[in-house]
Amino acid sequence: MADPLLFNPRTYDPAQFDPETRRLLRATVDWFEDRGKRRLIEDYRSRAWLADFLAFAAKEGLFATFLTPSSAAGHKDQRWDTGRIAALNEIFGFYGLDYWYAWQVTILGLGPVWQSDNTAARTRAAELLTQGEVFAFGLSEKTHGADIYSTDMLLTPDGNGGFRAEGSKYYIGNGNAAGLVSVFGRRTDIEGPDGYVFFAADSRHPAYHLVKNVVDSSKYVSEFRLEDYPVSPDDVLHTGRAAFDAALNTVNVGKFNLCTASIGICEHAMYEAVTHAHHRILYGRPVTAFPHVRRELADAYVRLVGMKLFSDRAVDYFRSASSDDRRYLLFNPMTKMKVTTEGEKVIDLMWDVIAAKGFEKDTYFAQAAVEIRGLPKLEGTVHVNLALILKFMRNHLLHPAEFAAVPTRLDAADDTFLFEQGPARGLGSVRFHDWRPAYDAYAGVPNVARFREQADALCEFVATAAPDEEQSRDLDLLLAVGQLFALVVHGQLILEQARLTDLDEDVLDELFSVLVRDFSAFAVELHGKDSATADQQRWAVGAVRRPVVDAARSGRVWERVEALSGAYEMAP
Repeated sequence: MADPLLFNPRTYDPAQFDPETRRLLRATVDWFEDRGKRRLIEDYRSRAWLADFLAFAAKEGLFATFLTPSSAAGHKDQRWDTGRIAALNEIFGFYGLDYWYAWQVTILGLGPVWQSDNTAARTRAAELLTQGEVFAFGLSEKTHGADIYSTDMLLTPDGNGGFRAEGSKYYIGNGNAAGLVSVFGRRTDIEGPDGYVFFAADSRHPAYHLVKNVVDSSKYVSEFRLEDYPVSPDDVLHTGRAAFDAALNTVNVGKFNLCTASIGICEHAMYEAVTHAHHRILYGRPVTAFPHVRRELADAYVRLVGMKLFSDRAVDYFRSASSDDRRYLLFNPMTKMKVTTEGEKVIDLMWDVIAAKGFEKDTYFAQAAVEIRGLPKLEGTVHVNLALILKFMRNHLLHPAEFAAVPTRLDAADDTFLFEQGPARGLGSVRFHDWRPAYDAYAGVPNVARFREQADALCEFVATAAPDEEQSRDLDLLLAVGQLFALVVHGQLILEQARLTDLDEDVLDELFSVLVRDFSAFAVELHGKDSATADQQRWAVGAVRRPVVDAARSGRVWERVEALSGAYEMAP
């Protein structure tokens, strides 16, 4: 029987969605399954451009249906619905990150457009989506990366209300084929943030010069150069501080997609890994008979379940966000940083078990082991996102506010606020609901209770031993604190989703035994930091806990993992 917690193409039925969404999700799965594993792997190895896939997406109206907000829609099924976008991310990740990447950078390219009041640009974007075109997000540069304060894309006024653009962009996905590229630059006649401009460019224009693909991959991650590129008033999406806000708010929308792509990668790899290990005989026994193998695969399984629970619950906060409820601004970098690094751990645990098999060219695992590394490093590094998460720590842990309960959001609604986020500032003032009730609801689960002791200890740390002004300049120490805080938030949303979905308590207990170990490991890391004070060192040692061991519980969880053997294998 298929595990209901994992995506399995054999049994996939997205019944929670409306009929057209179900049709498109199932059609996408069927397209990949019909293509077969051999072709999927060969396209990956040969770095083939995704023309066949994009032709399928255009024929089905996939991107147009999922990525056109209702305000620009041409038919009733078009909307920007984070719930179904997350489901498609998972499918793309399951079959190959190259497919997800073309979709992801289309989402980023659309962000400045859908935030714009430029009717002509919005109409053009909707038409291009209907035609099956992809989009690109021209933000980062070779010299400055994504440091938008230092952009060298220069726009000189042409005297007719438009500009001539000159400069280059680097690491721009879909830059070889995008019907519309949202490009960030600055005016030559205005200093400071008032001079910022976001404008729409066309990769087919003669003044748009494609330099190269900067990666060795089917993903076309381009360097391009604009030389005397004409920017008309109809091409201008944002000016001044609004352009700056559009850049950051677009990343807020786009970075969320990394978590569910990571989940899809791990799910496909897990089917392969468990099946291989269970059928490989070593010293007269299946590899899965060895205790250390069972522990590693069980840890990988519950970590993956935790990734899914956290991400599913984060969707609800994203979809329920408003100017009065900005909690998504914490849960968003959490999905990007925490879930994707959990994905790396899941792959590493399985790779330790299957060893050389993970290199073989006829496996999905070989590409999974490579591609899983990229997700924590896209849309801001782990360090950047940890530093962002830290801005919310004190309010989240110590100063809860009253909020109405956020329900599960599976309704067919347009997530309009994502394109009306407003100024990208004031993070330190964002308030959160009390995190404790989520833990209280599972106080009878031994390892949830054990982890709760560590979470309470972190509150004590923040109140009595938090880094002082001098230590606050030591990012190395702060990042260790950030990892501890991230674990508490991770556990909170996992528990909220567990309650909403009636998760098996054996799986939850086993998952929190892993989180107890993680918290202890990060506490020990904090203890060893150069600038940690004596009080902080004592706190760190005192926060170490041993998980509650239950052999019967672990055995029942192992049975779930073992049942994955042969549960899914992609057709040749």
